[in-house]
Amino acid sequence: MKTRRRRYTVLVYTGVTVVSAVILAPFLWMVLASVTPQRILIARPLRWIPDQLDWSRYEQIFRGGARSVGETFRAAMVNSLVVASVTVALAMVVGTLGAYAFARLRFRFRGGVLMLFLASYMLPQIALLIPLYLILSSVGLLDNRLGLILVDLALVVPFVLWILSNYFLTIPEELEDAARVDGTTRLGALWRIVLPSARPGLFAAIMFAFLLAWDEFMYALIFTSTNASKTLPVAISEFSGRYTTDFGLVAAGGFLAALPALVVAIAFQRYVVSGLSTGAVKG
Repeated sequence: MKTRRRRYTVLVYTGVTVVSAVILAPFLWMVLASVTPQRILIARPLRWIPDQLDWSRYEQIFRGGARSVGETFRAAMVNSLVVASVTVALAMVVGTLGAYAFARLRFRFRGGVLMLFLASYMLPQIALLIPLYLILSSVGLLDNRLGLILVDLALVVPFVLWILSNYFLTIPEELEDAARVDGTTRLGALWRIVLPSARPGLFAAIMFAFLLAWDEFMYALIFTSTNASKTLPVAISEFSGRYTTDFGLVAAGGFLAALPALVVAIAFQRYVVSGLSTGAVKG
């Protein structure tokens, strides 16, 4: 029995090691490429370990002057933080109230309306590109952070509704009924009873909502054109020139762009598994 258990433990740890290596290897290579001189990156055969480190890309990003790659990157970083943060805040308010309504209230076409939201989330972005462009153009919100926030909300809110509505169903209604007997309103019960109990689901929704808004590329590429609203994915895509590309600069930009998402994922990772597993199977 001990031998079998030991073999099982070795097998599990071996699998975890292999999977971790496969997942982390591209990220580690990106970090290494960001400080590898260009001549080594384009050398054939490929040299995995550079003979010297080149920190000039980071200096270019952080200290670059007017009309430089650094100025574009820093402006895009601010735009991405603003767009992602406001999108998450609005999506969580709207999504929480909407999810609670779908979970607790009984009204006609409840299931159909919820499926309609999910269907809008599953639509390919390219199918909505022209209608959204025409709408933003008609209201003067092209190349505007507010327009990008509104567009991102169309992606994030259905996802939050799906996660939270299912999660709220796992919370016993008797807890709310007891609070309402004591004189608490329905919104009071939501604030004092449901939200504290749904903390794993809320954190999971916040994390994935942030990642959706942070990584969104297609709409940001089409609907923005200047540093006033351009986001990080678009700015990094423009690091490549017409005739040559500094792969190390692209890697440095990608590494810096991944840091906020990495911080959010690490901060909320303890809630993600329970939040998604519970919210995905109940309905």
